Amino acid sequence: MTGERKPVDTETRNEKPSKIVMKAFLKTLPVFAAYEIVGMGFGILMSHNGYGPLWTFACSLFIYAGSMQYVAVDLLAGGASVLTSALMTLMVNARHLFYGISMVGKYGNMGKFRPYLIFGLTDETYSLLCDDADIPAENAGLYCFLVSLFDQSYWVSGSVIGALMAGALPFNSEGIDFSMTALFITVFTEQWLTNKDHRPALSGLLASILCLVLFGESSFLIPAMLFITVLLSVPYAAARKAQPADEDRPGKEAVMNKEEGPEYE
Repeated sequence: MTGERKPVDTETRNEKPSKIVMKAFLKTLPVFAAYEIVGMGFGILMSHNGYGPLWTFACSLFIYAGSMQYVAVDLLAGGASVLTSALMTLMVNARHLFYGISMVGKYGNMGKFRPYLIFGLTDETYSLLCDDADIPAENAGLYCFLVSLFDQSYWVSGSVIGALMAGALPFNSEGIDFSMTALFITVFTEQWLTNKDHRPALSGLLASILCLVLFGESSFLIPAMLFITVLLSVPYAAARKAQPADEDRPGKEAVMNKEEGPEYE
């Protein structure tokens, strides 16, 4: 899903850290524009619900869940129970299950960067890391780490700026919570334009609309996620089953003999 890494000349291998930092920064500039604005919206909502800049900073630093943080404002203000908060978090962020599964191979060899990369995987970061084929394998861990770190820094700074602005200037927060919906629409549109295979997107749309009609606005999310999982998993499982086993693939014996090397009596 993340594409094959292009061959890199020996001269470009092990690029200087400063070059990797610049590449990651330039790559994340579009996210900077989005996260600063949407993060400010979150900070304003937090302030209008009685939570100061320190609460806003802590939420963006330790939760870092985008849309879930917007939902968390109402949960905090309404005194929701731990169970309710956990179930709501699962529903809102269930899509990360798909992201995580598709990144198992990429993150498997990231070493010390891996824990933070897992924590910092958001919709926008995932989109950027799916397009890193020009990064040498030797620098992939540092690059992925920097992209994730830059993205979170944009979100945290935007949130704090919004909280400070709301405390100093009068704001009408009505409609600000729609900013996350607008951001998701933008991400969806970009993915639609850049990918030729639209089946996953269409599956998600159809499943969501069908479950919305059947279960209603307040209960459609979990059935929709389950339906999407089935729609995406069945074709994948069928394709894997149709592939020949390793021992039946042409050239397998030749490869094994080559790895074993010549035998001497």
